[in-house]
Amino acid sequence: MKAARAYGILLAGLLAALILGAGCTGNDGAVAVKAGDTVRVHYTGTLANGTVFDSSTGGEPLRFTVGTGAVIPGFDAGVVGMRVGETKTLHIPVDQAYGAHREELVVAVDIDDVPDAGNLTVGQQVWMTLADGRMMPATVTGISADTITIDMNHRLAGEDLTFTVTLVEIEE
Repeated sequence: MKAARAYGILLAGLLAALILGAGCTGNDGAVAVKAGDTVRVHYTGTLANGTVFDSSTGGEPLRFTVGTGAVIPGFDAGVVGMRVGETKTLHIPVDQAYGAHREELVVAVDIDDVPDAGNLTVGQQVWMTLADGRMMPATVTGISADTITIDMNHRLAGEDLTFTVTLVEIEE
């Protein structure tokens, strides 16, 4: 009787170990990022020629909620499925980044209509006031005697981007 009981306890223990172990087989138990999660990531962004255009290295990780449009679509989709500590390279085409460069967003403005026009330089970032009152960053791309050419495209429009991303945290 004692032997049967000991055997039963042993079987129960083995069964429990098998059940627990089965849940871990091929899975480290880490939680993967899904839409709606708030995450913190470190990243380095590069252009096709290898030029680094932005990085969180040496600073605070980027914090955003996945699926809310807080970051470009390709970056947002690229972190889905990542696990804390994982590093991934995201190759993001133009249409999933800042879009194509649009010529209609490059405008020539009469120099007399630009406050402080004499102090502007090519390459300088300025703020444009849109018809609805919102402010939009733009870049001075040309200056002549009569006009100032301003490009309202995002500075990375028309570029395929690559990001190396490390998932630091999934907030609870």
